[in-house]
Amino acid sequence: MHRSLTRTLTLFGILAAAASALHAQDSFLDHWQARVNSTQAEQPHWVTPLVTVTPRLEQEFRTDFVRQVTPTHLDTWNYGNGKGLELIPTRHIELIFNVPPYIQHNSPSIKTKDGFGDVSFLLKYRFLASNEEKHNYILTAFVGGSLPTGSYSNGSTDASVSPTLAAGKGIGKFDIQSTIGTTLPVANGEKIGRPVLWNNALQWKANPHWWPEVEFNSTWYHAGDNDGKMQNFVTPGIVGRFPLHHRIGLTMGAGMQIATSSFHSYDHGLVFTARMPF
Repeated sequence: MHRSLTRTLTLFGILAAAASALHAQDSFLDHWQARVNSTQAEQPHWVTPLVTVTPRLEQEFRTDFVRQVTPTHLDTWNYGNGKGLELIPTRHIELIFNVPPYIQHNSPSIKTKDGFGDVSFLLKYRFLASNEEKHNYILTAFVGGSLPTGSYSNGSTDASVSPTLAAGKGIGKFDIQSTIGTTLPVANGEKIGRPVLWNNALQWKANPHWWPEVEFNSTWYHAGDNDGKMQNFVTPGIVGRFPLHHRIGLTMGAGMQIATSSFHSYDHGLVFTARMPF
């Protein structure tokens, strides 16, 4: 009788501890999602552009697929494009943990092997934000980084840091999102180069689901093999956003990067994106 009572009390204790742990987990997730909802309600509800990194804070999983054809007819596919998990742990901060992209070279004349690229990550800090019901703007700073984990020369030889300033402004159904930043290698900067990147995305909310856009993606090269050169692409595209259940949704888009500068490392690059907010 005593042993039976002891076992029963022990079982009740285990069940109570499990219930308490599940309740704590549910409470943690509920508080997390409530904070994310509140944070995103304070900012504009535009969609993320195809190429330009949005100044908005997002919580989603993202993957891109990019095809580029170089002037020497090297056809390269980038699966993943260095995108991954995006989280909002606090009111003003987003953390992005990117999955290494897989690079496929489709040219028999090139000896470069297929393989994974570098690991990268990004931190966003939102300084100012006002949603469409108020002033419809946002100002954010980024600090990105990458580690030389690529295989078979599919990544950089050294780690790098990428500080960036991002802003956006909406007027009615139109918005512009802009970023300007640079990539600074931690070593061999004169060999690798220190490019300055300026991206601008102009979007139009055609209806609740579709956002046609055009982007201007510019790079000025300092040091490295392309020192003194400038590259610019005009990227027309369209992005669609579809809610599924509560916070879960699906965002998909496609576009083409068309070179407009005399120097360009590729042309008519295809960009496909798929994202799942949660």
